[in-house]
Amino acid sequence: AGWSLALLGLTTLIACSQSTTIDSGEESTDKTLSPYFIVLSDNEDGAEQLPLKSTQVNVNIAGVIADVNVKQVYSNTGNKPIEAIYVFPASTRAAVHSMVMKVDDREIIAIVQEKEQARQTYETAKKQGKTASLLEEHRPNVFQMNVANIMPGANVEVRLSYTELLVPTDKVYKFIYPTVAGPRYVSGDEVENGTAENWTSNPYLEEGIKPTSTLHILLKVVAGMPIKDIRCKTHKHNVTYLDKSTAQINLNEPDGGNRDFVTEYRLAGDKIESGILLYEDPKGEKYFLAMMQPPKRIENKMIPNREYVFIVDVSGSMSGFPLDVSKELMKNLLKGLKSTDRFNIVFFAGGSNVYSEESLPATEKNINDAVNYLSEMHGGGGTELLNALKTAMRLNADDSFSRSFVILTDGYVSVEKQTFDYIRENLGNANFFSFGIGSSVNRHLIEGMAHVGYGEPFVALSKAEATTLAAKFKKYVSTPVLTNIEFEFKNFEAYDVLPEKVPDLFAERPLIISGKFKGQATGSIAIKGLTGGEAYSHTMHVNNNVAPITALKYLWAREKIRLLADYSNIMHDNETKNEIIALGLTYNLLTEYTSFVAVDSEISNSTGSQTTVKQPLPLPQGVTNMAVGAAAYKTMAPVHRLKRADKLETMELIVFEEEEEILEDEVFVTVEEMPKFMGNSDLKEFLDWIQLQIVYPEVARKKGISGRVFVKFDIDEKGNLVNIKIVRGIDPLLDNEVIRILKQSPTWTPGKQRGRNVKVTFTVPVVFKLPN
Repeated sequence: AGWSLALLGLTTLIACSQSTTIDSGEESTDKTLSPYFIVLSDNEDGAEQLPLKSTQVNVNIAGVIADVNVKQVYSNTGNKPIEAIYVFPASTRAAVHSMVMKVDDREIIAIVQEKEQARQTYETAKKQGKTASLLEEHRPNVFQMNVANIMPGANVEVRLSYTELLVPTDKVYKFIYPTVAGPRYVSGDEVENGTAENWTSNPYLEEGIKPTSTLHILLKVVAGMPIKDIRCKTHKHNVTYLDKSTAQINLNEPDGGNRDFVTEYRLAGDKIESGILLYEDPKGEKYFLAMMQPPKRIENKMIPNREYVFIVDVSGSMSGFPLDVSKELMKNLLKGLKSTDRFNIVFFAGGSNVYSEESLPATEKNINDAVNYLSEMHGGGGTELLNALKTAMRLNADDSFSRSFVILTDGYVSVEKQTFDYIRENLGNANFFSFGIGSSVNRHLIEGMAHVGYGEPFVALSKAEATTLAAKFKKYVSTPVLTNIEFEFKNFEAYDVLPEKVPDLFAERPLIISGKFKGQATGSIAIKGLTGGEAYSHTMHVNNNVAPITALKYLWAREKIRLLADYSNIMHDNETKNEIIALGLTYNLLTEYTSFVAVDSEISNSTGSQTTVKQPLPLPQGVTNMAVGAAAYKTMAPVHRLKRADKLETMELIVFEEEEEILEDEVFVTVEEMPKFMGNSDLKEFLDWIQLQIVYPEVARKKGISGRVFVKFDIDEKGNLVNIKIVRGIDPLLDNEVIRILKQSPTWTPGKQRGRNVKVTFTVPVVFKLPN
């Protein structure tokens, strides 16, 4: 019976010294796959810990299409060859179609290969001593760049190109460049069943430390019609109007890489770009993209009674600004309900709990009570979103009420696909609306939940946006703009059309239909539906104006891949996987199963020996250390957990800050008598005793080695402390000191269960803090 150490590692601060973050080039053997903090060193080796020096982003927006070019500069300021690993986010709609590596004056154009083949190509070049780069997709919005054999004093540039479609909502166009991938919570089940991903064990800088690489962004908008206004509320910037329809924004905050860069603009007259774009690929295929103006919102007073279940993330990463915004948003949403509506709240972190067993009428008293209860919530623990959704779904539902789930989270989880599947499977039971709370949310999760739930994603970047967002949400969910949508092609031979079925629209945003066509670019596309209970129809005519808009083929292929992969079952069958691979290779796109790899022709490192360095990421602005783990050594709340079994001879106790969820295959038990240290002292006093016994090894002190050692041991049926094992160490000097102390431990009183002595297994942290 036992827990995976991953659960412990995710809820406790891991303060790592330089010696634990730079390895010998092998993949990490850390089975917890947890994010951890890095302590930067001032010695000569410490220079190697920050290989990424700068990111330059050039954005050109023409009409509704954004072309983005990203240049990353890696530099080795140390004295030995290194391999740099950098995890970074991207837009959920990005179609990455090009990568170029520059070494000295040589440019190497990357090729797309199947993922495993690309990894092998890279590893071979790495061993041969050739400079090489590998771009892999871990999630549609999380990429990893590996650059091998960066020699001392050398610089390596990697340029990426992608395109994305800008779809305005309520007449506002928005471009988002995510800057940092927030830490992801990984559950013990993911580690045990092998679905957890290595990128989640990335190092982070502690709260308040600025990004160590610079960020430069230049964005240019060529709208084709007068621009009413353009602004960026997230970063310091300069705006320049080149003419009435052309403007550019220059980022003026080089250390702003700890939050999303967001630019919004509107066109004169609040117009929305609409029409049909056409492109004929030299290889023979023809592509179209139709963007249709939606109808005006019609207020419908015949709204049925509604039930809102608010699913609120109170995990560690929500501590501070995100949870404050969430509370403010909830307050405004609740107070905007009608007295005939009902509401309930599900709070989730490592587990989940329900505010009320049954949904309550939205009376002033009930709302005030809920707001007061919510104000007492504090962030802490893991992020078990999927189980929170299941908890909400198990609540008693009333068929006479229109039921909606409102999910408020920063999305720092790694179970996106399982969540998408669950929402899609339950669309008949509830509507799903997602709010991202934080400066750098997991947009793949937020937008994905909205996508499969036929809803609109909302993201509150700051407290100032909470009130506006609440008002917008109330208007948004009052009635859909257009339902029962159907489209028809007349004298226009279209095929491979996406989406196959258009969902209901809840916001005033264009309908987007893309696909391929044969023959002449003539005919029309008709759209029909219901708005406010009344029939609606609109027809767009196809003109024969084929333009050199190469992005159309990438955008179509990316959407096709997204429908196949992003929102499908977690385990793809071979047919789906092969189709994604074929699309990636055909359209030269980065996908879950295809990667970009570039290899220099010259050998720069004759020995092939190098040190692997993971580029530490800044914590997203407003996110506290709790996103990675507990910020200090505090009183701990033991949870007793036992695998489902007939016998209760053995238990395993793991000490951590927050209670984890009760998994379906396990039960919680209460130990009638926990083992007592020195006859009557509890575990906390034992941990305090350990700290007092520490003799800091002089060599470790001089080297600046510090952090936490996690040690596992048993208190057997006779009260003996036995089976000591270091499960996560820092350095042999510190590890051995822990073993020395435990071997000198005084006697214990054994634990009891059902009147019998039982063996209890503990896993605890021992803190080594450098003396002042």
